[in-house]
Amino acid sequence: MGEGHPECPARLDAIEDRLLVTGVGDALQRREPTPASLDEIELAHGRMHVAALRGLSAQLREDMQAGGPAHVQIDPDTALNVHTWDAALRAAGAALDATDAVLAGELENAFCAVRPPGHHACRDKAMGFCFFNNVAIAAKYALERHGLQRVAIVDFDVHHGNGTEDIVAGDERILMVSFFQHPFYPEGGARSSAANLVNVPVPAYTRGMAVRELIELMWLPRLEAHRPEMIFISAGFDAHRDDDLGQMGLVEQDYTWITSRIKDVARRFAKGRIVSCLEGGYNLDALARSVEAHVRVLADL
Repeated sequence: MGEGHPECPARLDAIEDRLLVTGVGDALQRREPTPASLDEIELAHGRMHVAALRGLSAQLREDMQAGGPAHVQIDPDTALNVHTWDAALRAAGAALDATDAVLAGELENAFCAVRPPGHHACRDKAMGFCFFNNVAIAAKYALERHGLQRVAIVDFDVHHGNGTEDIVAGDERILMVSFFQHPFYPEGGARSSAANLVNVPVPAYTRGMAVRELIELMWLPRLEAHRPEMIFISAGFDAHRDDDLGQMGLVEQDYTWITSRIKDVARRFAKGRIVSCLEGGYNLDALARSVEAHVRVLADL
């Protein structure tokens, strides 16, 4: 994204270092993703959006060779460089490879440590650090290519997953449950009336125990009624109390609890099948500790 941007390569380095130093990484099976195809991206995105990003990437490469700038601004927060196109295809591809492996029974679940994130990417618009919606693409892929009947998307990022909502609203095969700080970026998260969305806006400075109560009250009954055959997680960790991009008060133990409750639902209805994809989380230390907590539950460590 450019110098000084919070969505930076150091995020994945911090996660990797934490998993290594705690020994958690030793218990994990690691896989390198293959890039998603354009047909797979277009399960969730319009063809014109995909073509526009591809064209921007190609134009930027030509301009750079002629001495032009290294970035194109998509919006005030979101910049594209010559590697963004490949990175975005690989991030979506990780979610698809994970979906294939979990549905084939090779893995019970998977965590995709990917950049760029995805949950603000709408069907026809890149925004909020996001270009392609990794989780929405994977959910559509599970339904369209693997023939599942019902899936769920769980989003616990501090920001509303407006892009995911834009893509899945009204699709009764997909139940999306989320909490997010409100009012906050982006606008509109508390207003949708689609029956397959469970939006739980919470005020700034909300702490973990209040969030847990809302999950018990609002999420879990709907997830149980939906009986998903697979669960996808938009795993943003910027609701942590140490993260300056949000003003909520969660800590690692809250992510442990949330992941445990999601895993309980997955065990009951989905043969334990979960694919989790990294979204936000910008305080590097808090991000690394929170991902460790999340992965420990997924891996039964």
